[in-house]
Amino acid sequence: MADRSEHRPDLADITNGTELRRWYWLKSELAARAKACGLKRTGGKFTLLERLAHYLDSGETNWPGDIKQKAKSGFDWHSAELTLKTEITDSYKNSQNVRRFFRAHAGSGFKFNIQFMKWMRDNTGKTLADAVAEYHRQKEKAATPGFQSEIAEHNQFNRYTRDFLADNPQMGMAEVRHYWALKRQLPSDTGRHVYDASDLKLTPSS
Repeated sequence: MADRSEHRPDLADITNGTELRRWYWLKSELAARAKACGLKRTGGKFTLLERLAHYLDSGETNWPGDIKQKAKSGFDWHSAELTLKTEITDSYKNSQNVRRFFRAHAGSGFKFNIQFMKWMRDNTGKTLADAVAEYHRQKEKAATPGFQSEIAEHNQFNRYTRDFLADNPQMGMAEVRHYWALKRQLPSDTGRHVYDASDLKLTPSS
């Protein structure tokens, strides 16, 4: 368990990746630190985090995660004609062309969501007919009582909000923001800040 007596350090004082990952940082803080270290500032918050962690551990300004393998398939998801027999390739993109296809074959109310986009990325070799069937399966599951939509792992505040309000239905967003502000000042053994019932005991001096 993290030591709640610890205080969030200055980002400029962090000297290794393990320590960096223990604390909650805003994307703007990480971007500013990356700039000061001569690193790229593109990508999401956790891309910046890992790029900076790699630099702190190795002194290398080139992060291996920035080296992307080139797709083997040359299939153009932006302009190619799509049919139910079209196979999902490693060059798959959530393009407007794909959106039009799904609206025609899965329903006019089709919308991309985190879970479905992940399925598309993870199922190279399957067909768009399989994808349509999966979309309907996910939609049916979403209609079941008690279903909770997936929240991206990097969106810690939204996850915290959902779990906090589920455990404390008598409270509201003011309380969520109050305890989240205290929570994110603490270290985390996992590198992620998640709701715990003990958070209600947090005080500004925790």
